[in-house]
Amino acid sequence: MSAETTGRRPRDGRRLGGVLAPVLTPFRQDLAPDRKRFARHCRWALGHGCAALAPFGTTSEANSLSVDEREQLLDALLEEGIPPDRLMPGTGCCAVTDTVRLTAQAVRRGCAGVLMLPPFYYKAVSDDGLFRAFAEVIERVGDDRLRVYLYHIPPVAQVGFGPKLVERLLRAYPAAIAGMKDSSGDFDNTRAMLERFAGEGFDVFVGTEKLLLQNMRAGGVGCITATGNVNPAAIDRLFREWRLPSAERLQEEVDGVRAIVERFPVIPALKAVVAHHACDPAWATVRPPLVELDTAARESLLAELAARRFEMPGVGGETAA
Repeated sequence: MSAETTGRRPRDGRRLGGVLAPVLTPFRQDLAPDRKRFARHCRWALGHGCAALAPFGTTSEANSLSVDEREQLLDALLEEGIPPDRLMPGTGCCAVTDTVRLTAQAVRRGCAGVLMLPPFYYKAVSDDGLFRAFAEVIERVGDDRLRVYLYHIPPVAQVGFGPKLVERLLRAYPAAIAGMKDSSGDFDNTRAMLERFAGEGFDVFVGTEKLLLQNMRAGGVGCITATGNVNPAAIDRLFREWRLPSAERLQEEVDGVRAIVERFPVIPALKAVVAHHACDPAWATVRPPLVELDTAARESLLAELAARRFEMPGVGGETAA
């Protein structure tokens, strides 16, 4: 696969769109990942509104997992029957060799794409350095099936993708660079990416359903959102009905649930919600440095959601291990 190729990327194969969840990673009491709970939750999410899943994203506590654990968990999902063409695993690490290893596995196993953070430890790195990092991964993986979604999350990574870097990557690797998850929270940035690159087959997801309606109206393809772990059906309805007069009301409804969750540390809050609705207390476990919600916070969160008649139908349908 040679660099600096010109031309537009062909829109071949199945393209992802809709609501994706960066899937929560369940842990046992010894903090080992729980493969069975993980697969069960993925099946529930896919059955209740998620078009696809983005395991090993921020909400997955991915950077608290080793490369070995991430490989093993992806294998476990596939062995449990989760379709690879509905997976966009996160593969971006600080070390290029780790990113190559995870990306190659995802491509080899038939995943629809990968969600790739930039190397994020060193700050104020140049576009040349970031381009070299992505070029190295793409060249080393060396597989025409590779589809990379750039993960832009400057509030966390502090290293992101400006339009000049995106343009350079698209020009060099038009078949491999598939799109972006924009978790900047700045819709002006999202709109700029859409206006500049959507015509080149560059698909843009927003990182929160709060911006889903705006994204769809501007030409985006969906959202990859933490609350897809607990509220996928309502968010999917907004995605499917964004052209209808009811869309503004549907946006307000999903915003209301999101606002409740965001009043608490988001990952422990989401795990507390799953634990409650699945009647499975082990789901509340997080890996350090995160900590579980205390009793008062958990009760407040659940009470606020109950007041909105929030439910997760069927999430406890399989007996927990």
